[in-house]
Amino acid sequence: MIRTALRGSLAVILLVAAFPLLGVAQGRYGQQKVVYHIDYAGGDDNIRYFKALETIRNHINAVGRENLNAVLVVHNQGVGLLKAAKTNTRLRAALVGLKGDNVQVDVCAKTIRDQKIDVGRDLYDVFDEDIVPSGVAEIVRLEQLGYSYIKP
Repeated sequence: MIRTALRGSLAVILLVAAFPLLGVAQGRYGQQKVVYHIDYAGGDDNIRYFKALETIRNHINAVGRENLNAVLVVHNQGVGLLKAAKTNTRLRAALVGLKGDNVQVDVCAKTIRDQKIDVGRDLYDVFDEDIVPSGVAEIVRLEQLGYSYIKP
């Protein structure tokens, strides 16, 4: 009797543990395209940036990196994320991890000009191909291409 109860409990525990993986395993979500938008300051200890990057990470984990085409567009105060990542190893690691899972990071050229940013000196891991003419216009372009908009 006890053995049967233990087997039943074990089955429930395994099912609950596997529940987060069921969506990916069974193709619940399918292919997704999303544009994440950061235009705000990170706040104390960059907590808003950490939360935003965690949201993106959770999305990847839920859908599967092979099913997600994600773009992170930063402009205005959002470039503070890339400034902070120059010296904050935790932010840097989070960005590296997301980029390793094919998250594209686009940076607004207008913001770079307006804030007189030296890309190579002031921003972490930004190259010419990462710079778009306008962050806002890029978001609209991506939405027109079928990307869902999320502002974490």
